[in-house]
Amino acid sequence: MIRITRRKFGFLSASSLLAGSLAGSGGAHAQQVLKVGLIPSEDSRAMLAQSKDILDAVEKNSGLKVQGFVATDYNGVIEALRAKHLDIAYLGPFSYVLATTVTPVEAFAIAETAKAGRTYYHSQIIALKSSGIKKLDDLKGKNFAFVDPASTSGYAFPLAGLIKAGIDPKRDFKTVIFTGAHDANALAVANGKVDAATIADRILDAAIAKGHIKADQIEVVWRSPPIPESPMVWRKDLSPEMKAKVKAAFLGIKDLNWSDQGKLNGFKETNDQAYDVVRETAKLANIDLKKQK
Repeated sequence: MIRITRRKFGFLSASSLLAGSLAGSGGAHAQQVLKVGLIPSEDSRAMLAQSKDILDAVEKNSGLKVQGFVATDYNGVIEALRAKHLDIAYLGPFSYVLATTVTPVEAFAIAETAKAGRTYYHSQIIALKSSGIKKLDDLKGKNFAFVDPASTSGYAFPLAGLIKAGIDPKRDFKTVIFTGAHDANALAVANGKVDAATIADRILDAAIAKGHIKADQIEVVWRSPPIPESPMVWRKDLSPEMKAKVKAAFLGIKDLNWSDQGKLNGFKETNDQAYDVVRETAKLANIDLKKQK
């Protein structure tokens, strides 16, 4: 069984996390502050910069002062939610499921991408065509990269796919590393640092568009079933008034770009039950969520 170890969290401008009052935590102040956590699905600086339009729109729509932070890893956002240093967060589907086992949080909104017109995506395992890797069995004895132990498309879903195919990463791969970001996995494959790696399909598309890797060089070795998109989640202890403001702010967003998801049609409502498929996949991957507490 593969276990996920808890890691410390850190943020860009992390010192300001402790400044001022938290939204929904009580106390009077001139303007409520909404503190938003973002998983580092791409380089942390790029993630924050490419989320600016969305965060600005939330600020405008809600009348709240919005502060965005990117953790050094996925579990960093979960820990910050648990410590009440954040009010809401953008989590991957699996990191959301993990978060629900350690702190009372709830998914409330999900992005719909304009390009695909959908609220789901896929995990992929990729290799260079020149490597000769064409199927999962060809991965045996190779160097392999996951993204993060709390990543959905970078870890949980591909791990389940590998196990279903009779492949145990610890036993069958030469080396296994975690790069921390999907775009880092694309670069690791492109530069020959690993033989194969996991990546979300939309982030691979973005890496190709940025010239980090060439489409005609890539072999997609494996592709997952549809995965529900990454949710926006809030702490359940936020006031009903705050939740209403935040949800309305996100549902009012239309036609904006957001990080690796690209142009969005907007956001739609979601709920915790939409992520039961992720819980079932964790079981297939022999990940015991209760042991992550």
